[in-house]
Amino acid sequence: MSISFNSADKKATLTQRSMLKLFITKQVRKEGFVINDLQYVFCSDKYLLDINRQFLDHDYYTDIISFDLSEVKGQLVAEVYISIDRVRDNAIQLGTTIKEELLRVIFHGALHFCGYKDKKPKDAAIMRAMENKWIKAYLK
Repeated sequence: MSISFNSADKKATLTQRSMLKLFITKQVRKEGFVINDLQYVFCSDKYLLDINRQFLDHDYYTDIISFDLSEVKGQLVAEVYISIDRVRDNAIQLGTTIKEELLRVIFHGALHFCGYKDKKPKDAAIMRAMENKWIKAYLK
């Protein structure tokens, strides 16, 4: 079991990393999955835009892109790329802290791997509710 937080070209201020890794592991396990290797990579808007163009053929900024590389069902191997620039801007727009918004996208990536979707309004509402549930549980 391995969760890692890495920086491509932007660093994230992320405290209590061990506690966060343990929390994610427990939450993902509750959803019926085991983490074999989950890598979070913090980067800039430009870095993530390049990934968005190259792998998804999208030409716009986003806060997160996740890749499920799992070969065995229920055993998670994945990468999550997070734009620190977007996280900061979103926090300002949403009137929340950078810490809370960073937790939201970190949890968002893990939730995708657990089967949660966000393309349809109903799915997005469920995803947001789960993000909020995890944030509340983590911060208490």
